[in-house]
Amino acid sequence: MRTLYNDMDIHFSLEGVSFHALNIVFEHFERTIPSHIHGNGCYEIHYISTGHGKLKANDAYFELTPNTLFVTGPHVEHAQTPVPDDPMEEYCVYFKLDSSSHMKKNASVLPSFIRTSFWLGQDRQGIHALMLRLFDELAKRYTGFQEQVPLLLTQLVILMVRNYEQLQISRSVFTPNNLADSKSVIIEEYFLYEYQDLSLPDLSDRLKLSPRQTQRLLMEYYGKTFQQKKAEARMSAAAILLSDPQKKIAEIAEALGYSSAEHFSSAFRRYHHVSPREYRKEQFS
Repeated sequence: MRTLYNDMDIHFSLEGVSFHALNIVFEHFERTIPSHIHGNGCYEIHYISTGHGKLKANDAYFELTPNTLFVTGPHVEHAQTPVPDDPMEEYCVYFKLDSSSHMKKNASVLPSFIRTSFWLGQDRQGIHALMLRLFDELAKRYTGFQEQVPLLLTQLVILMVRNYEQLQISRSVFTPNNLADSKSVIIEEYFLYEYQDLSLPDLSDRLKLSPRQTQRLLMEYYGKTFQQKKAEARMSAAAILLSDPQKKIAEIAEALGYSSAEHFSSAFRRYHHVSPREYRKEQFS
């Protein structure tokens, strides 16, 4: 189950900086989210309401439990996998900050929010209730919801910073973003959620560009070709799926969209320089 709001042009200003909420998502996780990163100026707030799973962020592993709150900012490589018997339910808001706007000199919230590229902890500010209200407003579109939703999102940022004040894990410096909002989100979503059946013509159609323009865009944004991004998405997902000892190699190959276990094993060896079985033994024995 997945509820997604990504076409409502939701934006607001906080302490002089413009925020655009590009994705607001609620999802019941029964699948792996492969390793990925966001561009400069992009921050994703995640709240786990029920269930359990694991988060891999910059080569560190974290347990995800009910009431876990975490943020992944620019250039934080992260991946998620649910516990099969108790999959997670997650609320997620993806913000893009306008690099052309200027923070006020007396800002009290934004300095901490912007420099925090990764944070994880138990929420102590009532964010679950805020998320429920946010999705209720978006679903039912009460009178004045266009004004109410930005207010709730502003409050979400403030509550995040109040959580930071209790437990700070890591920080990084904000740098201006150079990715086009809508196209970068389309690309990230495509490689994250559809790695089973990736094709350049399909992605080009979604971007409303020619295949040649799409290839040029991928090189500009990520310094990689479509085939390199495709391999990266599938191999990132493969590495996580291999952490489950109950999954057979043939099952993983099918889940990733390969025609056979042999085809998958060959692709995996080219990318990781070991076979899937050898990788599983080295990483998880």
